[in-house]
Amino acid sequence: MLIWFVAGYLLITVGVGFYASTRVKNSKDFAAGGRSMSFPLVAAMVFATWFGSEAVLGIPATFIEEGFAGIIEDPFGSFGCLMLVGLVFARPLYRMNLLTIGDFFKQRFGPNVELITSLVIIASYLGWIAAQLTALGVVFNVLSDGAITTTQGMLIGTVIVLLYTLFGGMWSVALTDFMQMLIIVAGLVYLTWLIGDMAGGPAKVISHAASEGKFSFMHSFEPKDIVAFIGAAVTMMFGSIPQQDVYARVMSAKTENIAARASMAGACFYLSFCMLPIFLTYAASMIDPEMVKHWLAEDSQMILPHLILERTPLFAQVMFFGALLSAIMSTASGTLLAPSVTFTENILKRFLPDMSDKQFLLAMRLTVVGCAIATCLFALLSNASIYEMVGNAYKVTLVAAVVPLFFGLFWKRATTQGALIAIACGLASWVSLELGYQEGDFWPPQLVGLICSAIGMIVGSLAPQFSAHRGESVSEMAAAGN
Repeated sequence: MLIWFVAGYLLITVGVGFYASTRVKNSKDFAAGGRSMSFPLVAAMVFATWFGSEAVLGIPATFIEEGFAGIIEDPFGSFGCLMLVGLVFARPLYRMNLLTIGDFFKQRFGPNVELITSLVIIASYLGWIAAQLTALGVVFNVLSDGAITTTQGMLIGTVIVLLYTLFGGMWSVALTDFMQMLIIVAGLVYLTWLIGDMAGGPAKVISHAASEGKFSFMHSFEPKDIVAFIGAAVTMMFGSIPQQDVYARVMSAKTENIAARASMAGACFYLSFCMLPIFLTYAASMIDPEMVKHWLAEDSQMILPHLILERTPLFAQVMFFGALLSAIMSTASGTLLAPSVTFTENILKRFLPDMSDKQFLLAMRLTVVGCAIATCLFALLSNASIYEMVGNAYKVTLVAAVVPLFFGLFWKRATTQGALIAIACGLASWVSLELGYQEGDFWPPQLVGLICSAIGMIVGSLAPQFSAHRGESVSEMAAAGN
């Protein structure tokens, strides 16, 4: 029954994606939904795109071992990112009416900055999409009781997500995200009630976690721990802002007010519902401590799926795996579309500037296929956990794209030279420290990269003005002497 449900659910999802394709008339419909979406659709997209495999499997697994101190990047950093987008970035970006975030860098700093930042943004999606495909492989493996290997499950999941994203684009993402959000919410609320009762009630679970120190955000207030906390917090809080999936949700809204408010609403939904899988996984340690001990040694991401399969009735299993599949596929589709649109608009278009809209739409769809293949291969070859894949994805955008975006929007004196130096300083310092980084080092490489990027922007932007001012002073002195 459970497998038949999953098969039926996947068919419905693909069907919704094909229906969405009927609303795609041009490239802007495919990439941004034609700037016509209402508040509920945009808020649902924000929530469902971010609420992926790491929210259901990765974050709870890290929490049970390290508590809140281990999950600063996500969900707390992600919440901060979406709130900042709504409060600070959504309105000015919406008014620019551009197709991609790469177009902003082109308009503000020129084609060279556009090219570099677009490549950085595309590269950052490898880890995030790969995490979702890895999770799909795990789900199919668990559901089939090993009959489908994780590798086979990843391939099946890739094909399914590719199908409905390929034809419907942003409209497919929007409609499936809305449906999937409803399933996530219903499934997790029901499971929280059921499993919380099995563990002795929510109050007992929460008080037990508190007594174990799981709600502490920092292990100590030593300078090293404070710096590590800041490094973890800014990775996704800032590093996720210059991303095409975030920008696409802003641009898909009917108005700039909807864009801003939907981002903030999505942030609140995301943080709230991330707490439910954490609660469920910690409750598992009280319901079946031996099972939890076993999977902590093997793979802590499997604790919650096995608790559901071994301890709950069929209806609860249907609700859980429906919510899990919804979370994974909604994130995978949105993140698969984003780098594909960026590549077509900001890289391929440089070499084929005379493409018609029809050719541009075809190029975006072909790029979606290429992106799916590349990220599937990356997922198959990677040994990182789901949480690590997602966290690492944003380090490169943190050090190379955050400073040009922020200074480009809010500092009039920012120049192209400043942006190029910021990117070079950020990437060079981050890579050099990352290559030699050892657990326990004082400075997180990505934090150093961010600081160096900001210094590079300020120095690079002010240096030409300083030289020009000095030249004028010399000329004035020479004239006075004559």
